[in-house]
Amino acid sequence: MGITVREATLEDARLIAELTRAAWAGKVASTSSGHRETEADALAHLRSGGGFILLVDDTPAGSVRWTPLDDAPGVLEIMRMGVLPRQRGNNLSQYLLEAVIHQALASNVSELRLAVRADQPRLLDFYAAFGFEIASELEYSHANPMEPPPVVMRRKLGK
Repeated sequence: MGITVREATLEDARLIAELTRAAWAGKVASTSSGHRETEADALAHLRSGGGFILLVDDTPAGSVRWTPLDDAPGVLEIMRMGVLPRQRGNNLSQYLLEAVIHQALASNVSELRLAVRADQPRLLDFYAAFGFEIASELEYSHANPMEPPPVVMRRKLGK
């Protein structure tokens, strides 16, 4: 299995939206806005932050995005990470997360944040293995009012 992670371009916005919807189908609660992801949504995230696309044997298999927080300079929020169902069970999410961490370390980023949905508590341990800690004092900037609030996690990068 050939695994590659490449930086997304603005031309990848449609692909990223499609990957997000497909990765979240049957996995994330139907009330999540990820199921209604559009090319315009992905393009806005890519313009303000960035993203990566995971390729397995040169075929798109997942993606992740990040955006800077307006009210917290030097902080990036990781969002919309997902791997297609046919590729699950191969620990591929770690490649996407590691790519974002390496990108942040190479940039002027002091902290990474992400949110874990209330219905996916098993992800807390996954992110903790990469140095993320629960930050109960923080609120998720994109919380869906139709759902229980997610758990916000952070990883300080020491800058």
